[in-house]
Amino acid sequence: MAQRQSPGVPQLLRVLNDRAALNLLFAEGPQTRAQLAAATSLSKVTASQMVERLESRGLIEAIGTRAGNRGPNAQVYAVVGSYAYVVGINVGPGFIVAACADLVGEIKGRVELELTDGDPPVEVVRRAVEAAAIAADTTVDKVSRVMLAAPGIIDPGSGDIGFAWDLPTWHRGLHDALEADLGKPVVIENDVNLAAVAEHREGAAQGVDDFVYVWFSRGLGVGIVLGGKLHRGANGGAGEIGYLPVTGTTLPEGPVTRRAKGSFQRLIGADVIETLGENLGITGNDAVDKIAHAVTDDEGKNAEFLDQVADRMALGVSSVCSVLDPALIVLGGEVGYAGGEALADRVTAALPRIAPMEPKVVVGTADTEPVLRGAVKVALDTVRDELSQ
Repeated sequence: MAQRQSPGVPQLLRVLNDRAALNLLFAEGPQTRAQLAAATSLSKVTASQMVERLESRGLIEAIGTRAGNRGPNAQVYAVVGSYAYVVGINVGPGFIVAACADLVGEIKGRVELELTDGDPPVEVVRRAVEAAAIAADTTVDKVSRVMLAAPGIIDPGSGDIGFAWDLPTWHRGLHDALEADLGKPVVIENDVNLAAVAEHREGAAQGVDDFVYVWFSRGLGVGIVLGGKLHRGANGGAGEIGYLPVTGTTLPEGPVTRRAKGSFQRLIGADVIETLGENLGITGNDAVDKIAHAVTDDEGKNAEFLDQVADRMALGVSSVCSVLDPALIVLGGEVGYAGGEALADRVTAALPRIAPMEPKVVVGTADTEPVLRGAVKVALDTVRDELSQ
């Protein structure tokens, strides 16, 4: 006797087919029905039904025709970008930047706002979301998700900023307050983690599923990607390399506070790099300027400066390598990007003197607002997945 098929199976197959088609359109751009059928291994009839379902939902639309081998020209379908929007936000000391992207992933609006310690976080985020939506010629109602990137440790249970050196007033309870105020899902993620996502998707770590992204700037951080997924740790603190104890530096006498600096931070933070450069007479207004100047003329005192910075960087990188043994180290952050290959090569040379692992060390290539770009990409992932269900 033939086994009776569960009533839920056809519906599940339709969901899976629609999801496959949408993923193809997101990844490859406009497609004909025949192309969608071939890519999803569906019959032409089933593919046509799938296209009709997605079109009736307003998710895709015909945007023109394409000449075929035989017969009339075939209609070409694309995702309707204005169906939904996401807002990615990067917040730090003194600034907040927001970008509104459509469902296709195109940034439609971007705004920058000043931030002071006394500004109410909920009010600031709401203003940023509203301004980004207006800049994108849409409304907050059309925004499906907000991704907020912030420095520090994000509590995996509550989704709040549990510990942030640079944002002392952005405290627990913020996540729920933001969702209540905006009336839509809000996710708070560590900024370095999101920069690592940008490097993984479209930067130096494309195609590499086990790598470490090291952020060197005013603050320090590590984004860890294992098996293609971010590793955040049990308490959200994975990658807080600034607190790594370093031999030769004094440990704090009391518990770590929001304003305290960890050992490694005191060894290679941007303020320390600036001082190293000043002692050697390196030109530049700050650490990034001095690094950028040194790499343009990699000789004499400039070379000495870069050597000192690379040796200090290698201490932290080697510690990560000793524990995780990644295939790739990506240098990022403002200092890492400014140092380019000259700095990456020096870190590579310094590592064998500290640890037996010799991973490939490269400079990141997603150097234009990587945190913001990562925030938008992660937000879009969730929204697209929800639309495919």
